[in-house]
Amino acid sequence: MDPYNPKLKNNARKLRGQMTDAEQVLWHHIRRKQIAEVQFYRQKPLLNFIVDFYCPAARLVIELDGGQHFEATAQTKDNARDVALGALGLMVLRFDNRQVLLEMQAVLVEIDRVVRERLGVLNPP
Repeated sequence: MDPYNPKLKNNARKLRGQMTDAEQVLWHHIRRKQIAEVQFYRQKPLLNFIVDFYCPAARLVIELDGGQHFEATAQTKDNARDVALGALGLMVLRFDNRQVLLEMQAVLVEIDRVVRERLGVLNPP
């Protein structure tokens, strides 16, 4: 089990009930082992962060970024977060909300590709 701050547990639960439109749409497509038959979790505490989606089998974090993430200070924080998660052996995939809402198929193809690559499964069924 990956380390997390237990104080974030209640916030994570709250965030699950307040998902953005993009998060809800992506969750509909990745929950219940729809991608490479692996489990994803939403609003998962890891270290001192709450990540949008997490797949422990593939050691993969998926972050959906709204417009505020394009500001310099937010990008600096996101980079530090990605480095900290990377130190645990996790890969962070980032998509902006617009991509998820307008290019869902391309997003799903990329997630599937990365999951299979990280699992060592190269050919989709």
